[in-house]
Amino acid sequence: MLKYSQYSLIASLMLVVLALACYVLALTLKKSVHHAPALVHAGVGARDGADDDLVDADGRTTVAPVVTSRPRALALYGTHFTRLALVFLTACLVFRTIAVGHGPFSNQYEFSVSFGWGMIAAYVYFEHRYHVRTIALLILPLTTGLLLYALSVGATANPLVPALQNNLLLTIHVAVAIIAYGAFSVSFAAACLYLIQPEEGRHGLPKPAVLDELGYRAVIIGFPLLTLVVVLGAVWAQVAWGTYWSWDPKETASLLTWLVYGAYLHARVARGWVGRRAAWLLVAGFASVLLTFFGNLFFGGLHSYAK
Repeated sequence: MLKYSQYSLIASLMLVVLALACYVLALTLKKSVHHAPALVHAGVGARDGADDDLVDADGRTTVAPVVTSRPRALALYGTHFTRLALVFLTACLVFRTIAVGHGPFSNQYEFSVSFGWGMIAAYVYFEHRYHVRTIALLILPLTTGLLLYALSVGATANPLVPALQNNLLLTIHVAVAIIAYGAFSVSFAAACLYLIQPEEGRHGLPKPAVLDELGYRAVIIGFPLLTLVVVLGAVWAQVAWGTYWSWDPKETASLLTWLVYGAYLHARVARGWVGRRAAWLLVAGFASVLLTFFGNLFFGGLHSYAK
């Protein structure tokens, strides 16, 4: 089963790279079509949405500069590849669970694969719900990095340390965190795309107002889940170590993350923060997520068993 899990991970990684290539090509073609001089003649040979050549008034054949079907087709392929990658990554985690006998959340390899799954799952949901594919240009490279990192640390399955020998809390606590982190990756991608645009927007990218709203919607999903993660973590700490809170580096980083996203929601709802100020808060929030995720590698503490 571990081999099947590894094969599924590699297949998923390849599909993510293919999907990213499709999205990049689609955006590039869309921009090149926008900047090309358009033929506006509704004359002989012109067909709506066709890729065929056009015939001008003098009977000369010219290449049609406005080719809208190709970017759309490439973007659609990107969507299909991404969804297929999610299927293979789900299979990877299922095979891993069967092989090790518990939720695949006990070490850095499993954390990284699960985090990648959360990112793709969140993207697939928001792409289906809001039809904004461009955020894949940031989410898929992050997912690729996580999956490559997982392959680099190795997939060795070791027995659970005593602190993790609680299958129910292990599965629920980390699974909820992964979904929350996936939602926050969407808010981060939306914020970055917002920040690289002027106020009037940029061709080929979603309008700033759409990205601002998308980032907010993602946090609305992620913040209650993160709250549940902190509460479940405190309960588990009491069970495993006899104290609800010990200011362990990972606990502290998770609290910082909760405070940043709480501040974002307060600033937006109570103070009316939108636009660039809100987007920078979302960037800071995701930086805190990454600190929470990787912090135990550098700061040690009670969670250092995950190395």
